[in-house]
Amino acid sequence: MKKIIYLFLIMFLLLPFGGCKKEQANVIKPMAEKVKTEEVKKDTKEAEEAKKVEKEEYLYDAKGRRDPFLPLITLVKQKPAKKKGAKPIESFDLEEIKLLAIAWDKNKYYALIMLPDRKTFTITEGMTLGLQGGKVEKITENMITITEYVKDYRGNIKPKDTVLKLHKGEEE
Repeated sequence: MKKIIYLFLIMFLLLPFGGCKKEQANVIKPMAEKVKTEEVKKDTKEAEEAKKVEKEEYLYDAKGRRDPFLPLITLVKQKPAKKKGAKPIESFDLEEIKLLAIAWDKNKYYALIMLPDRKTFTITEGMTLGLQGGKVEKITENMITITEYVKDYRGNIKPKDTVLKLHKGEEE
């Protein structure tokens, strides 16, 4: 029993002195730093004395940091307004347009599309289609490829390819 008591006493006496040393943490530059400025009070009676008063001010350095009040992601799903004097095929979004048929002759392909207002139009390669000003790049036997230039979530303009298939269940 005495051995156990001596063992506990030794552990409690040596543990605080033999512990791990604390390592200094990496110094990170604070967002705001204290700056001491001196003000001199000027008064007719105190002009001779000229007492100095220390005032603490904080300066904020925003270099390399984002504005915390701006949203991280900007909303992109804003539909552009319909243009006045635009063709009917330029007044609807590409997701609203349906591909009905594709025909071809010796020279080129033709596609028959239907708009949401149930009107049909025949289009060929190179025509402008949709609200974003998409261009019909290629028409094949069973699909149309349309390229639009749209803004992404960061505001950058990037090309977006849309494929309208004749039979929706087909895979490439």
